Amino acid sequence: MIVRPKVRGFFCVTAHPAGCAAHIQEQIDQIRNRGPIQNGPKRALVIGASTGYGLASRITAAFGSGAGTFGVYYDRPPAEDRPATPGWYNTIAFERAATAAGLYARSLNGDAFSDAIKNQAIDLIGRELGPIDLVVYSVASPRRVHPRTGAIHKSVIKPVGQPYTNKTVDTDLGIVSDITIEPATAEEIADTVAVMGGEDWELWMQALDRAGLLAPGATAVAYSYIGPEVTWPIYRNGTIGLAKEDLERAARRIDAMLKAHGPGRALVSINKALVTQASSAIPVVPLYIAVLYKIMKAQGTHEGCIDQIQRLFSTQLYNGRALAQDDGGRVRLDDREMQPEVQRQIREIWPRVATENLDELTDIQGYRAEFLKLFGFGLAGVDYDADVDLNMTS
Repeated sequence: MIVRPKVRGFFCVTAHPAGCAAHIQEQIDQIRNRGPIQNGPKRALVIGASTGYGLASRITAAFGSGAGTFGVYYDRPPAEDRPATPGWYNTIAFERAATAAGLYARSLNGDAFSDAIKNQAIDLIGRELGPIDLVVYSVASPRRVHPRTGAIHKSVIKPVGQPYTNKTVDTDLGIVSDITIEPATAEEIADTVAVMGGEDWELWMQALDRAGLLAPGATAVAYSYIGPEVTWPIYRNGTIGLAKEDLERAARRIDAMLKAHGPGRALVSINKALVTQASSAIPVVPLYIAVLYKIMKAQGTHEGCIDQIQRLFSTQLYNGRALAQDDGGRVRLDDREMQPEVQRQIREIWPRVATENLDELTDIQGYRAEFLKLFGFGLAGVDYDADVDLNMTS
């Protein structure tokens, strides 16, 4: 089948198997070219392992420090006339590359929120890999079936307290317009925290602890975002932000649990705004990212997911470096994004952005290119006119 990109709003409904494999190899090469990460992890569990920061973490652990990795992900396999979701192809490509390099790599496709997947993962880790010294929690999901109550929780991206109006962009059509979002109800807030907060991370860590599968001195890390004031009403002060506050609450509890057994630690890393499947769904944020990319690329300070995670591992988590934490105990990988000069330029550009000058004032073309790469399109050396095996089994 010849696979072309089919974009529907903030999602691409097709993914290219060979392109996804090329994207994985590109990231592996980046990690290898930067040399080994001293004293890095040797047995890593990545929950939410198939795209974005979770995938970058798995690649960095494996090819930066030779770690055996176990990945949990939730992706749709291919059908007869329909490609799989990109995470499916990413995972196959990663496992092939890791196996060829002599590294342990096992993945489990299923609902990470469920007890069944936790139990399966723990059973396999116990039999095949052994005690984990790095747990990465990077789950992004629109819904969660609670494993204890059976309740279905659905997350929303809304402000809290009052309506929010600001600019946004249709990244496919290139149209800038105003959007007004009504505030979330109390039930919507609670549901969003249930889906995107820290409870499930805690349940994973407790299950690993009960099974004796946390190595002494283990590190647990989850990813978050704060961003500039222009996005706060829809992000940091909105429903997502309240969920991220709960993630930080969970980090403190997990940290105490790990320290009860020795020098372990749990932390939240505040990462840079990047084009991911999750960020593309948040109103206002894609336009902010397009402006940010324009500025940071001109400065030479732009980083992608793999760059961010390599820097996290090599300058924060490992190599004997001290953590650079803010007053909330969070590691700040968004330091280059939040430089005063970068934010000053964003504040200057933001009121002027319109449909007519979008290409001039933003890096919308770069945004689109990065978005399509998430689905395996636009990679050098890939013949997009060739028939491809949707099953990617050989």
